[in-house]
Amino acid sequence: MADNLVTLAQVVAAGPAAARVLYRHRLDFCCGGQQTLGDACAEAGLNPGTVLEEIERESASTAPVRVPTDPAQLVDHILDRYHRPLRPELVRLLEMAQKVERVHAQKPTCPTGLTAHLFEMQQAIEEHLTKEEQILFPMIQAGQGHRAYMPVQVMMQEHLDHAANLRRMRELTGDLRIPAEACATWRALYEGLAALELDLMEHIHLENNVLFPGVLAR
Repeated sequence: MADNLVTLAQVVAAGPAAARVLYRHRLDFCCGGQQTLGDACAEAGLNPGTVLEEIERESASTAPVRVPTDPAQLVDHILDRYHRPLRPELVRLLEMAQKVERVHAQKPTCPTGLTAHLFEMQQAIEEHLTKEEQILFPMIQAGQGHRAYMPVQVMMQEHLDHAANLRRMRELTGDLRIPAEACATWRALYEGLAALELDLMEHIHLENNVLFPGVLAR
């Protein structure tokens, strides 16, 4: 397939190295996964061939990750890899944000409003995870994918809301650039937020571009 015609979702199917490279270049492979690499790179001023070469180099030093193709097994993978670690990580990041805003409130680079925004993110994500775990995922695991169309549409719309929340998070943190005067907690907070962003994008990609199409096709 020509470099400019492959979609971002198809690129990420190559493995975790591809996701990391696209993330570094700020290419939206989750909610925007159906955009072609050529179009996405044109908008970002990047060369698609260069991006693919970067992915190949990083893939050479990254262990492959097997993602199940069976929908029920893929649900188990998503629960283990993304859902279960996400809740405690959001609590940890929220606590750090509270400390940073309290201690550094007088600094112009302080991410004022971040704690409140992370709390809103936490509530939205918790509600979203609960819907998936109590409604959509049991339906998929029971082999009732033919009933999943409307729940899938709701989840995909909420994924767009999560993406908007990530963009707002970057606005509040100066694009996650760590200030020179940042303390250890401040640095750990921004590093943790970057890791959270990548995990959420991978998480949404697996659902939007792999799980949901597979379930609806069946």
